[in-house]
Amino acid sequence: MLAATVTNVDPADPLAGLRVGSHPSPSARDGWSLVRVRAASINHHDIWSLRGRVRPRGAPLPRVLGSDAAGIDETGREVVVHALVNDTTWQGDEVLDPNVSMLSDFYDGTLAEWVAVPTSNLVAKPSGLSFEQAACLPTAWLTAYRMLFVLAGAREGRTVLVQGAGGGLSTAATMLGYAGGLRVWVTSRSPQKREQAVMIGADQAFDPGARLPERADIVLDSVGVATWQHSMKAVKPGGTIVVAGVTSGNHPPIDLERLFMANIRVIGTTMGTRDELGELVRFCDRHQIPPPIHEVVPLADASHGFAAMLNGELFGKVVVRC
Repeated sequence: MLAATVTNVDPADPLAGLRVGSHPSPSARDGWSLVRVRAASINHHDIWSLRGRVRPRGAPLPRVLGSDAAGIDETGREVVVHALVNDTTWQGDEVLDPNVSMLSDFYDGTLAEWVAVPTSNLVAKPSGLSFEQAACLPTAWLTAYRMLFVLAGAREGRTVLVQGAGGGLSTAATMLGYAGGLRVWVTSRSPQKREQAVMIGADQAFDPGARLPERADIVLDSVGVATWQHSMKAVKPGGTIVVAGVTSGNHPPIDLERLFMANIRVIGTTMGTRDELGELVRFCDRHQIPPPIHEVVPLADASHGFAAMLNGELFGKVVVRC
């Protein structure tokens, strides 16, 4: 089958280890299903895999990249793939399993014509979402949904600040927040991305670090060092900051005095559960939310999509049609 694989890792030149070509087709072990992938999307996780930042000990090379997909299972059902693979003995929140991994870490991922996944990871795809739209949901959109509605407890009328407009997670948070009745503010260095964010539901868009009209109830930060001090200043006393990434770097300075004096909650997360993915898929279908797609490329040209991801000038997801 045709697949996009990581053959070796290079922190300085991640595309050097990307190969698009023939790869053995998967087989389904007991309790797993084969899915004919119709569309998959690219995430920062894939770039980190190519850089060697997320190569777990014992992970094979080559292996298929990709964690997000929508396709057709062996029964003919249209499905969305949940990307987390848990220990078979684990009970409870999948995210908290100490042995959890993502598709493409140990197991071949979704940037291929076929993928094998645990049968319990399959969520029904509603007809109102295309395969390309549904393939955007399992990582960035699921993380944004969990940040807003599960961890921060966002309710109608609250104000949420989303740091860094344009990427998959921030566009997801903006559109989900708007659909959920929140007042959404975003930040971005790019005037174009600020304008686009307002077009998809943001109430206002600001330069990074700008003084806001008032403090926000919730701040979503996936940027890290570059935005952290602003996030701490921007959240109101008793508010919540949810962190799900450090794209600008780790280890920001933390104002501990403001943290405890203002009773600020800081919560970390990544991804979400299979049930939360089901909730997200139904939420998007019910509110008719089409995830923004920056570009759709055929699997044979997946390297072009990776280059666009590295370039960083995206608004929405890069989707690979398989």
